Amino acid sequence: MMIYKKNILAAAVLSATCAANANTAPTQELTKKDPLTFQQWHLQNTGQTGFSLSAGQVGEDLNLDFSDRMGIKGRGITVSVIDTGVEISHPDLVNNVVPGSKNLVDGSDFPTDNNGHGTAVAGLIAAEEGNGLGGRGVAPYANLVGFNFLDEQSVTSWMVSHGLNEDFRALDRFTDPRVFNQSYGSTPSAPIDGTLANNPRFALEEQVMQDITLDSHWGRGAVYVKSAGNSFRNYNAYIQGTRFLVLPYENNQFFNNQGLPFHDANITSSNTTNWNLVVSALNADGKLSSYSSVGANVFLSAPGGEYGQDRPAMVTVDLTGCDKGGNVTGAHKNALHGGAELDPNCDYRGTMNGTSSAAPNASGAIATVMSANPALDSRTVRHILASTARKTDPTHAGVSINFESATGEQVNYDAIPAWQTNAAGYNFHNFYGLGAFNIDDAVYKALFTGVSLPELQTTQWQLQEANVAIPDASLAGAQSTTVVEENLTIEAVQLKLNVDHERLRDIAVELTSPSGTRSVVLSARTGFLNGTDGGFTNSIMLSHHFYGEQSQGNWTIKVIDTDKGTSSTLIYNQNIGLFRTNAANDTVDGVLKDWSLRIYGH
Repeated sequence: MMIYKKNILAAAVLSATCAANANTAPTQELTKKDPLTFQQWHLQNTGQTGFSLSAGQVGEDLNLDFSDRMGIKGRGITVSVIDTGVEISHPDLVNNVVPGSKNLVDGSDFPTDNNGHGTAVAGLIAAEEGNGLGGRGVAPYANLVGFNFLDEQSVTSWMVSHGLNEDFRALDRFTDPRVFNQSYGSTPSAPIDGTLANNPRFALEEQVMQDITLDSHWGRGAVYVKSAGNSFRNYNAYIQGTRFLVLPYENNQFFNNQGLPFHDANITSSNTTNWNLVVSALNADGKLSSYSSVGANVFLSAPGGEYGQDRPAMVTVDLTGCDKGGNVTGAHKNALHGGAELDPNCDYRGTMNGTSSAAPNASGAIATVMSANPALDSRTVRHILASTARKTDPTHAGVSINFESATGEQVNYDAIPAWQTNAAGYNFHNFYGLGAFNIDDAVYKALFTGVSLPELQTTQWQLQEANVAIPDASLAGAQSTTVVEENLTIEAVQLKLNVDHERLRDIAVELTSPSGTRSVVLSARTGFLNGTDGGFTNSIMLSHHFYGEQSQGNWTIKVIDTDKGTSSTLIYNQNIGLFRTNAANDTVDGVLKDWSLRIYGH
């Protein structure tokens, strides 16, 4: 607590000489630099290459110079790395590891990492600084615990790694996690059946996340961070145990999806719960990483990089030694790899990427903000992050697509809007959520925030019968309106959908608030496989587009069929061949059967 008070006092003194907005502070080199920190562009982007073949854009980073100089770096906040495990004895992690890690396979306290993914994630969050080794984490004073959950995915393992002890009671010690990093997920090849998604395990997991988010740590709660996914252009699917590449095909072009994401993050059930803070990935130019899944459920965006060869990825910790992990002996485009002079033992890597990297950078950012004012509850921390987010890639025009209507006319559809400012003044883009993490501004605001948000209120699911036809290849779509009586300040909106349609790749789903804000809750051209169509059954989707608006009034849904049959989906396996699916147009009108809304707010 003394450290917390000293940080506040120092910040108050500094505020007398600095502008109120921490962004105006002059850029300086990070303090206590370690040998590889100079290439960690996500911390301070000076145009580094990250040991790749090209440089990033100066200034496109997490903006933590002020926090760095003030020593606000995650002290006292524990982050749980739920992954392939963590090499907790790594020399750049060991001093930040606290009791609580668990090997979920053998029951020991050493969550063995045979892959390296979880160790790299842990390094991005809280690799030690000032020890003369490697680089540093976003929150280098934070505590770490690790779990090899991806090796043992039972219900018990999920509970223990996501915040309960072995007696299934919530953890509340000062060293227990307040941030849970989940750099894992899957890309479904079929729409999630909400009836199945609400099975006992899913319902139990959601209840646990709700309780820990709101009630753990003596009411301060915790934050669950979740990767959006890595399937913007394509994804892999297993059919009878065989791996296939799944990709879009349009106008006789492979990988052509008219600029739309092939995977909308809203079709992954774990991404649609209010308790997960979903993160998309940015590259070193401050634009969407080429692989990043996106959607209306993205809350914020964080650095994830590209692949570390032609363009910068993340520089972080790797499994020790040149015989395992992501950095092994041999030639590589990335200059850090293969036993480089700066890292002869291959204990670090320059190729970590994906929304798997965006999530730990987000977790480190959250730990930093929490450490600035540990008294704030988790919802208030999220609110501070939302209200200080930076509009990255501000000129991005969104995505428009052209298609031939059922009557033979060429029409244009605003499939993903450009940056919009909603009625509450928050910026939103399906690629970036409410914007990019802006640590300094969030820390500054947290230091001088003394009151948490009012208590969370959640409405009951409000069902609206519709039974409206969805015309084939028509912008008219199917529309239905419902009235919400409760007047809450919105934190999130969930939509539950029942639709009959035989070619879901064509479908776009929009939701418009009483204030007139239009959110594309599901984008068209999502890459469902043939044989999985038929519609949505109680499928749940999430939107943060309405953040801060008032809930009371008319809400309108619109379901649009955007294709007459020019697009399709391909699946490929090098040993089996290339197959076309979703090729035949469905000329029969679909039906919007019914839909429901649930509002989270205060």
